[in-house]
Amino acid sequence: MVVREPRLRWPVPRDLAGRLRGERVQDIRRRGKYLLFAVGEGHLLVHLGMSGNLTVVGRDAPARPHDHVDIALDSGEIVRLNDPRRFGAMLWVREPATHALLRDLGPEPFDDAFGGEWLHRAAQGRRVPVKQFVMDAHVVTGIGNIYASEALFAARIHPSRPAGRVSRGRYDRLAAEARATLTRALARGGTTLRDFVGSDGQPGHFQQECAVYGREGLPCPACGAPVRATRHGGRSTYYCAACQR
Repeated sequence: MVVREPRLRWPVPRDLAGRLRGERVQDIRRRGKYLLFAVGEGHLLVHLGMSGNLTVVGRDAPARPHDHVDIALDSGEIVRLNDPRRFGAMLWVREPATHALLRDLGPEPFDDAFGGEWLHRAAQGRRVPVKQFVMDAHVVTGIGNIYASEALFAARIHPSRPAGRVSRGRYDRLAAEARATLTRALARGGTTLRDFVGSDGQPGHFQQECAVYGREGLPCPACGAPVRATRHGGRSTYYCAACQR
C-alpha cells in the first residue's frame, strides 16, 4: 500500500497498510455513499467525496496528480484512489453497523424496508419540500440530486410540495419510480456530468436519458411545456409545472 497524501476528509490511518497487508477481500458492499471492503477482522471504508474515484490500473501505471492512495493486489494490479478535492476518505472500521458515519443512515432504495409506507410514515408533519426529503440520507440513502428530480417527474409529484402533504398512494409510486430510475442509471453506468468514472475509468451515460434534469427551457417529454428549474437546499431541481402537482 502506498499513501502519497494522507490528508483526506479524515486522515488515512497510519496503521491501515499493516491491517490490509496479506489479507483477502471477503466481500464488497455499499452503504449509502460508502464502500465497505470486508477484510480480516474489519472493513476498509472508502468514501469518494464529490470528485473522487477508484480505478484498477496496472502495477506500472504512473501516478497522476491527485492519485493519493494505491492498494496493491496479488494479481499485480492496483486499486487507486484519485481525489482532486480530498473530500473523500479511506478508513478502518471494526463494526459498520455501529460506526458513527453509518449507524443513522436510512434504508437503501432496493431494501425491503423501503417503500411508500416507509416514506409516508417518515414524512408525517414534515414541511420540507419532498425533493429535499427524499434526498435526506436519514430517510433513504442512495437517492441523489439527479435521480430525485427524475423520480419525482416520473411520479408526477411537484418537488416543492411539502413532504407531509404527499399521500400514501403517491409515495408508493415515488418509491417504485425511484427504484426504476436507479435501475436504468445502473444499466447505463451512472451519470457523468463532470468527472464521474466507473472502476474501469469510463464515464456513465444516464444523463443522455434524463427527462428533466439539466433541461431547463426544453420541452417536457410528456406534455411539451418548458422544463423549469429551481433550487432546494442549494441544489438545482428540474421539473415540469404542467405534469407535476
